[in-house]
Amino acid sequence: MKPTVHDIAAKAGVSLATVDRVVNLRSGVREVTKARVEAAIAELGYVRDVAAANLARSRVYPLIFILPNNDNSFMQALRDEVRAAIARGPSERVDITLIEIPPFDAGALVAALEKAKKEKPAGVAFVAVEGDAVRQAVGALAGGGIATVTLVSDLSGSRRDHYAGVDNIAAGKTAASLLGRFVKNSASKVAVLAGSLMVRDHHERVDGFRSVMASEFPQLEILPVLEGRDDAATVEELVRDTFARHPDIGGIYSLGAGNRGLIRALESISQSGGRPSVIAHELSAHTTTALKAGLIDAVLNQDAGHEVRSSIRVLKARADKVGVIAAQERIRLDIFMRDNLP
Repeated sequence: MKPTVHDIAAKAGVSLATVDRVVNLRSGVREVTKARVEAAIAELGYVRDVAAANLARSRVYPLIFILPNNDNSFMQALRDEVRAAIARGPSERVDITLIEIPPFDAGALVAALEKAKKEKPAGVAFVAVEGDAVRQAVGALAGGGIATVTLVSDLSGSRRDHYAGVDNIAAGKTAASLLGRFVKNSASKVAVLAGSLMVRDHHERVDGFRSVMASEFPQLEILPVLEGRDDAATVEELVRDTFARHPDIGGIYSLGAGNRGLIRALESISQSGGRPSVIAHELSAHTTTALKAGLIDAVLNQDAGHEVRSSIRVLKARADKVGVIAAQERIRLDIFMRDNLP
């Protein structure tokens, strides 16, 4: 059963009127009381239903999602969640268009953002790639009164309205804390596998990882970052080659996608003995199987569905010129091991 405002009021120990003011972002509530209500909202998983109000106004929100078309499991899941939102569109008063572009391609992203601006939507959500031209395109959307949300990977120094994704520096730090404890004492080197350092989420994960490894596990040498472009075949080749040159690798942090290639390489390494400790990102059928088989030790996961739903809520709120509930839009980082798989 979905939580109600009555549940929030009981949990926070406040009146229904107070809950109503906080949920609808009205003034007149003390900060300490507001914090208590927001904590109850977060704990209960309450989602404000604005569909009825939108229906009463007969307003439809045209939205555009721009996503990379690579075939890794997480991006497939993200696209599937957008398609599910498209199917729900009539009941949620949204008209969503999905544009797919090549991954890590700043030029293609700029072209898609410029195309989106001409369509004059209520808002645009996209997976960001770093670049001045991308920032300029986002600025042009903002100048035209079109709200933007960055998905999964943020865009530094831009005029985007909101970021829907996990704290990637914290994710990298978490990976280092885990891997540093898992690596055998006899090992001396750690490999880091990224998709591309052109995207901010991968860059931030590397920064967070390095900071904790340097302060807490200085005995481990971090090898130069391998960029596999989230492509399974490229990742497999990179991992095999790196192990051929550094047989004393004791740990791997795979912070991007292409995990199918990583798993294939790990299978051959484990057959020859000396399996490294491995931390990867995003729970999928492949990483779940690898966790069960003991090829991967832990997976850090973000909820693609939550990110898409959050993007839609934020873009609709910006179109209505109202605020959002911060606790509701915070994207959680989950840690899965084979003992707690869903």
